Parts: sequence; C-alpha cells; structure tokens
Amino acid sequence: MTTVVELDVPADRLGLSRTFERVPSFEFKLGAIVGDGAPLVRVSGTDRPTIETALEADPSVELLAMLTAESAPYWLCRLEFDGGFSLLERIVVENEGAILAARGRDDTWSLQLLFHDRESVSTSHDLFDQHEFDVHVTRITGIDDLERGRIPLTEIQYETIVTAHDLGYFDVPRAVTLAELASELGVSHQALSERLRRSQAALISAELSDGFVPRIDP
Repeated sequence: MTTVVELDVPADRLGLSRTFERVPSFEFKLGAIVGDGAPLVRVSGTDRPTIETALEADPSVELLAMLTAESAPYWLCRLEFDGGFSLLERIVVENEGAILAARGRDDTWSLQLLFHDRESVSTSHDLFDQHEFDVHVTRITGIDDLERGRIPLTEIQYETIVTAHDLGYFDVPRAVTLAELASELGVSHQALSERLRRSQAALISAELSDGFVPRIDP
C-alpha cells in the first residue's frame, strides 16, 4: 500500500542550521525533488542581502543562484544540499521512496515522503535512526488521503469536524447540541469541546499562514 509519511527533523541533522542561527526568521519551502538537479527553493525572512549572506556562509548548502520575486515577500534560489539532507534523500530513493515536499522554520525541517509500501517505510525509518537523524514522525496516511492530508488536522480532528458538519452542529440554529454530538462520537463533553477548539484553531492558523502549521494530536 502506497504510504505518505510526514516527519520533522532538526536542522542540525539535515542542513541550514547555520542559516537559522544567523537569521531566526528564516523560512524555506521546496516542492517535489525530481532528478539530480539542484531544487528551486522559496526562502523568506528579514531581507535578501542578510539571507544571501547567511546561505553563502552555511557549509551545508551551496547557493547557486538567487532570484528576486517581484511584489512577493520571499525569494527564489537554487541550493545544492550536502551532508545530512543528501544522505536522507539517498535513503529514501534507495527504498523506492520520494520526497514530495519540505518546509523549514524555527530550526526544524518538516518533510512529506512517499513510499510504495510499509516495508520501505520501516526500513527507511530504521536507517534514519541508525544515522541519528532524530526523526519525529507526525503523520502516516495512505495515498488516497494525500489531498485531504494537506489540511492541518489529525485523523481524529478531521473526522470530528466532518461528523459535526454532517449532523448540523455548525448550522444556525444548530441541529444537534454539543452533548448530542459528544454522545454520537463516544467522547466526553469536555473532550469534544477541546477537540473542536483545537481543530478550528488549526484551520484558522493554516489560512493565516499559508497552510504551514504544525499538526497536533487531539
């Protein structure tokens, strides 16, 4: 079964740690990595000269080019990664996997990996541990959940929101009470209230921050 794995890794294990140190507001985003070419990376934080200087001084990457994105609060650059990220990428590829996306902020990488089966996931995870990447898995889903998985909710949060919507909890007036919804879901009134607040906060944060928020358990 094709599996999508989302995980966090400290920057000092993969790269760009020096850049995060020099520019605390630094953030980056890159899409699927295809082939051996240097990926196009979207970077942001403070100003271009400061970021460019930090990247040039970072031993974990080589800055090949940096472009100005007109009327946008970010810049595009081509980075050639060395060390940790190259090793992680090789582990993924050798286990018939692919890196779908990667983002970074607050000295942490958040990656989305695709594998053809759970055995490849297990083997890769063992190798991550062997090479001390300090990986923290935040979500595992099937390929059918990939589109929905972009919503910043855990499986339980997503199911709660869907059930609440289907039963009319968000209607005006409400078709069901919080107590009735809690009974339907088999949870306590308080647990459901907290779950709904966290789910709504995650969705609002995602909307305000272009979808990049940490996923938390309910």
